[in-house]
Amino acid sequence: MVRLRPCSDWAQVATVPGMNDHPEAPVRAATADDEPAVRGVTDAAYRPYIARIGVVPQPMEADHMADLEEGCVFVTGEPVTGLVVVRARPDHLFLDSIAVHPDAHGRGVGGRLLRFVEAHARALGLPEIRLYTNALMWENQKIYPRYGYELVERRVDGPYDRLHYRKSLDRRGA
Repeated sequence: MVRLRPCSDWAQVATVPGMNDHPEAPVRAATADDEPAVRGVTDAAYRPYIARIGVVPQPMEADHMADLEEGCVFVTGEPVTGLVVVRARPDHLFLDSIAVHPDAHGRGVGGRLLRFVEAHARALGLPEIRLYTNALMWENQKIYPRYGYELVERRVDGPYDRLHYRKSLDRRGA
């Protein structure tokens, strides 16, 4: 059994200096009051993929309130335009979901969130970030390598055909 660190034990890491590199839209730990926005941004971001992949993407079916209560959700924008759901594992940070509202595409929100995830993993002392994306979400296959993620595996999990990525973090902060 893999022992996970409770998200609530490390939510304060979000305030580490340098993690919020854009003063107008910092990334902050989400609260229960953010649940409608988290659900709305997630649904707006993933809804276009339903027809393409033939199934509702898992983030749309997530228990957002449970994730919020665990302290695993971080948001940016006022109103919220993007979010990440992350989970600390013993040897890596798992990026469970990243969602940017379609109206905010092309404004650097996704890049800011990915940089936050990297800084968050470093602050937790974790050497690696892992994530997966659906093989039919072609847009993501172009984005993740630009941020240093390498494709490590393709795996089918039930109705989901997933591409697994990882990013190793060196000790210098590069």
